[in-house]
Amino acid sequence: MKNIKISYLGLFILFLTTSACMEETPRYMNFDEYEFGNLDENGGTWKTILVFTPDQISIAVPETTSSSAYQAELSDLKLQMEGLTPSQMQVVRYWTSNPILRWNEIALELAAKYNLIPGPNADGTYTLASPANPAGPPPFPFAHPPYTSRMLAYLSVAQFDGLVVAWHYKFQYNRPGPYKVDESIKPAYPASTLPSYPSDGATVAKVSKDILSAMFPLEASFLDKKYQEHIASLVHAGINTQSDIEAGVKIGSEVVKLAMKRASTDGMSKAQTPRPVSDSIANAAFEKFGWKWQNTEVPQRPVGLTPLFGQVKMWHVPTVEEVRSPPPPAPGSPQFEADVAELKKFAAHMTLNQRRIANWWEDGLGSYTPPGHWNKFAKLSIVKHKLNPLRTARVFAYMNSAIMDAGVACWDTKYYYHYPRPVETIAGFKTILGTPNFPAYTSGHSTFSSAGAEVLAHFFPTDAAQFRAWAEEAAMSRLYGGIHYRFDAEVGVEQGKQVGTYAVNKAKGDGAQ
Repeated sequence: MKNIKISYLGLFILFLTTSACMEETPRYMNFDEYEFGNLDENGGTWKTILVFTPDQISIAVPETTSSSAYQAELSDLKLQMEGLTPSQMQVVRYWTSNPILRWNEIALELAAKYNLIPGPNADGTYTLASPANPAGPPPFPFAHPPYTSRMLAYLSVAQFDGLVVAWHYKFQYNRPGPYKVDESIKPAYPASTLPSYPSDGATVAKVSKDILSAMFPLEASFLDKKYQEHIASLVHAGINTQSDIEAGVKIGSEVVKLAMKRASTDGMSKAQTPRPVSDSIANAAFEKFGWKWQNTEVPQRPVGLTPLFGQVKMWHVPTVEEVRSPPPPAPGSPQFEADVAELKKFAAHMTLNQRRIANWWEDGLGSYTPPGHWNKFAKLSIVKHKLNPLRTARVFAYMNSAIMDAGVACWDTKYYYHYPRPVETIAGFKTILGTPNFPAYTSGHSTFSSAGAEVLAHFFPTDAAQFRAWAEEAAMSRLYGGIHYRFDAEVGVEQGKQVGTYAVNKAKGDGAQ
């Protein structure tokens, strides 16, 4: 952030303090278990994203409900339900009938916790966060918007694929839930005819724990605790036996392998470049266009934020060049001067509402970033429409993979054109927000938000106008904050729509319509 100095030790103490408080101060969404609008009995036939076909992953044929082995499992389940403590009952209520939502909230909390700029060393130099030394200092990861978008994409895609596989076997074997076999068992959640083998909750728990542990290695112990709580709650809620759970965990484990294989070769490990590479990218832009962005931080970090994120493998767009935005107006051109005049006007006559919008959409340090903002919107619509876990996972999978693709497209455009920020081109200009450590064109908030809005508009068409209005507001917030020109925002919105349309077209052909 411009003109902000932070001590390395102070930043690490802040990190440790946040770590200690995380479980004490959750910001969880307030919703109860609900009865699903439908069960999507054909969900096991939907096209997956990582998995080739559901039967690529195999699980054991379940015991019949009349077998002695299954009856023993029922007896154990009833015994555990009889002796529940108040804390165990609270855990059951916490995970609800749609645990995808809880794991998504945990992911957002971790993104906010780790969204801290690595502080400068005492001599003014920087040490960047590294997965090779996650404890640091500085701690790994720095969960900036590109990192968070990628984390949410892998989490959501793996959850979706895991549940498609689980649905495939649920309706192949059709083993009823324990409460359907034994009427003395009273489930904690609304009774459902959804087959219980394999456990969809166990699949979600395993996928979520393993993906998030890979993305936030310092949180492995915390995540394992949440995993164990979630797994235990499936029995305590009376919805799964032990064999249901074991089969669900098996599916989750196999999907995680596929996700981690893709992640290991998607190019993210090379996104944060050394100084010579960063300088060469800037110089190439200067030779092409006659301008280049320069970092205005004090002290200055050695390179911009993830200059090669634009080369990371996309989910739905064939090549990033297909969604690279056209060149921005040259400094000094009529369009540029008109947009500069607008920024000066906003700065001189900022209304309370404009300031509110700028601050509400800031999504800066310590926040769950713009991608997280759209996950909150998605959750509200999911609960409103009472989506089951499979359909919930589908919404998150396409939305978050589209948001990541939008980030890749935006960062490709940013570093291809290397366009300077308003604080560089307008003499004496001041922002009401900190100036980000990367080029201006196109706006990340605009592309992330517009892509997310397009996907949500597809899944929840009655609210499409509201989603698109929020995306426009997110884009305008960056003008009010003094961080972007209007052309950064408007072209970013179009870029996000284009990327979002690729994801929507994939969703239209996955068999779930």
